[in-house]
Amino acid sequence: MAWGGLLGFDHGIIQAPLGPDISGPALVAAVANAGAIGVLRAPDQDEPEVLREMVKRTRELTDRSFGVGIILDFPHEKMLEAVIQERVAVLMVYWGEFGSHLVDKMHQGGVKVVHQVGSVAEAKDAALAGVDAIIVQGVEAGGHVRGKEGLIALLPKVVDAVWKYKIPVIAAGGIVDARGYVAALALGAKGVCLGTRFLATLESNAHPIYKKMVLAASAGDTELTNIFGRKRWPNAPQRVIKTPFFLEWRDKLGPDESEQGQVTIGETIVHGKKEEVKRFSGKVPNSSATGKIEEMAMYAGEGVGLIDEILPAASVVRGLVEGAQNIIRYHLQVPWDDNANKPHAYMA
Repeated sequence: MAWGGLLGFDHGIIQAPLGPDISGPALVAAVANAGAIGVLRAPDQDEPEVLREMVKRTRELTDRSFGVGIILDFPHEKMLEAVIQERVAVLMVYWGEFGSHLVDKMHQGGVKVVHQVGSVAEAKDAALAGVDAIIVQGVEAGGHVRGKEGLIALLPKVVDAVWKYKIPVIAAGGIVDARGYVAALALGAKGVCLGTRFLATLESNAHPIYKKMVLAASAGDTELTNIFGRKRWPNAPQRVIKTPFFLEWRDKLGPDESEQGQVTIGETIVHGKKEEVKRFSGKVPNSSATGKIEEMAMYAGEGVGLIDEILPAASVVRGLVEGAQNIIRYHLQVPWDDNANKPHAYMA
């Protein structure tokens, strides 16, 4: 069972990039200051100056390293250049191919590359491309879901498939606490990536009603669907909280219908720009959102029922680390090296 830091960071914990700006500078800096890997969510459009400003604001809040997450399905070439020029420590990519020439380019710029995948085949391609780590996303994950298998089945398959490349595999999907962290380690992961748990933090830029819905959700209160954002991002299923609005409309939207032509249900400001929120647009409510908040998409993973309070991001990181240590040491009774602060059975 692996234990310890990841990619040069103190802890093997990644805060997933939460769009459109839920994981903004405040959250990312708080996670970084706690010794974990905070990740900004890059804009959907290829806007390097917006990304540079996000990086600048984050560095005003921390002197620790952090990352940027880019969705490969959207335009991103100029933002890749900005990541290199700003010397961001980690680039997280997902939903698309990222070949060896691009990995080499990032490495030449001093940037480590983490590729999130949803299958064994994607993991093999990422490993062959030379990435520094692979995140395996199970179908339990919140937001847009690449994987089609449950994490408990998919994770060990990926670990076995890429072990010869000697790169860390990171687990994502439904993990919100120390028990999930240790379970992932037992399945061969070197770390975990959490989204919903960090959404429900003080520093998250999610709307207060969104956070309350996360706290109110119980086990079984999420569903994988495709009714949100069909025009903007086709063939990208998403796991959402089963809000009253969702339950009313999930079977009413026709297969050829999308957010296009729908009524406006609110407004939001993202990266300084005011935007209308159309019904079924898939735009989650950030702290600036107004209008019919309850009718907006609310992404969350299957572990949402285990979240019962809004905490500082640093407390989430500390709870994961200390809780996992206690489980490994006292429940699993693995001999612990107090001087090295790791199990005697530690495997590098």
